[in-house]
Amino acid sequence: MRDSYIEVSPGRFREVQGRYFEDFEVGHVYEHRPGRTITDADNVWFTLLTMNTHPAHFDYELSKDTEFGKPLVVSPLTIALMTGMSVSDTSGKAIANLGWDEVRMTKPLFVGDTLYCESEVLEKRESKSRPEQGIVTFKTTAKNQHGDVVAHYKRTVLVWKRGHGNLDD
Repeated sequence: MRDSYIEVSPGRFREVQGRYFEDFEVGHVYEHRPGRTITDADNVWFTLLTMNTHPAHFDYELSKDTEFGKPLVVSPLTIALMTGMSVSDTSGKAIANLGWDEVRMTKPLFVGDTLYCESEVLEKRESKSRPEQGIVTFKTTAKNQHGDVVAHYKRTVLVWKRGHGNLDD
């Protein structure tokens, strides 16, 4: 278990993000809260920001004639939210993301849906070239408000060992 705050001076506290390499145990699952309800503005802005302007993401009239009957949330927004929601538990002390693997979009996500995520520690090992760091792999799963899995991926991060790095300064 990690403490959410450290006392930096008498009566003064700082929020702490993430875990050190030693804090991770294979099989542990972290539920990321709060959830995040997707708005129309989120979907349209992310669609335009990333230049993924497929009309299925923001053209309500065109979308009426699709199998879904309404616009889909753009998939990279789902992945970005999943990653962001997981940072405080998984990679708040990471040096770098090493990769995302086995990314799957298993069910559509729509404006008005609320995303909830959790991450399971799949593997961890010490870095062979960086003795102050370790490598941890997670499987992050996203569910909607009905409990339906809408996406999942594996993410591998390089993370500091306790006593190293400058993330708690």
